[in-house]
Amino acid sequence: MRSLFGTLREKVASNYIKIVFPEGDDDRVLRAAARLKFEGLVDPIILGDKQDVHDSLARLGFADQDYKVINPETYSDLGAMKEKFVELRKGKASLEDADRLLRDVNYFGVMLVKMGLADGMVSGANHSTADTVRPALQIIKTKPGTSRTSGVFLMNRENTNERYIFADCAINIDPNSQELAEIAVNTAETAAIFDIDPKIAMLSFSTMGSAKAPQVEKVQDAVRLAKEMAPNLKLDGELQFDAAFVPETAAIKAPNSEVAGHANVFIFPDLQSGNIGYKIAQRLGMFEAIGPILQGLNKPVNDLSRGSSAEDIYKLAIITAAQAVDAK
Repeated sequence: MRSLFGTLREKVASNYIKIVFPEGDDDRVLRAAARLKFEGLVDPIILGDKQDVHDSLARLGFADQDYKVINPETYSDLGAMKEKFVELRKGKASLEDADRLLRDVNYFGVMLVKMGLADGMVSGANHSTADTVRPALQIIKTKPGTSRTSGVFLMNRENTNERYIFADCAINIDPNSQELAEIAVNTAETAAIFDIDPKIAMLSFSTMGSAKAPQVEKVQDAVRLAKEMAPNLKLDGELQFDAAFVPETAAIKAPNSEVAGHANVFIFPDLQSGNIGYKIAQRLGMFEAIGPILQGLNKPVNDLSRGSSAEDIYKLAIITAAQAVDAK
């Protein structure tokens, strides 16, 4: 199997994908944006004061490129953007509201994406997940048939070419059966970006009825709904993790399942278990946890951890660009 990011670089190169980076006052963001531009992978749009951004790039040793920098405070088409914002919010925001909100770099960046001036956005290096996700939900909105966005982590180990997807590990605290089914179907689409042929395990503390509880019934209902939504998906459950992952255990606990023992996409029943699960795999299993990658939106907007490195930002921007290429 080829290197994951080698494949993704080839996918996005020469597509001239424009990615907005709202946090132009952060050196990590500038390092990532400059590297992406130098390698010809992404055309970055950096938000911030032009002189401050150019001074910072020069200080970091990246003054030899022609960077597109936009200051939301002095943007020449701000009037048109405000009117478009009011139109999109359909009576939920006035021009005064638009003037206030579009001074927020995340709202401004999302509007660039919505208006087709950018193909995606990466934010969150020094903003909360809510700061990134809220404007995306209000302006870009979710795809038809999807009630909410969700957040997945790509668990990658380049030295062994192992890659798995965990969802939802970032957004939905306690999804119901319908929402869990939507998350599973959306995650299958995300898997395709990474050349993963999805075999989806709907996880629980029960395998095929071995325990009875409302939490188990929720997952069982989600399996039924997901199969109705996407009957061609390789999806099964409810499955304990060992039954989903270990062929010998699957042969005992779920002998008639085509997914058990071979799963590569894992849908957790709630945020608590998903967050714990990905961090155990990251810290004890030595997997690189890339994300959260937001899915279910009409255009790609992705959220960073506030502890992200420049390398993390670089990689998430490549994934965002790959999502944009697939969307086109």
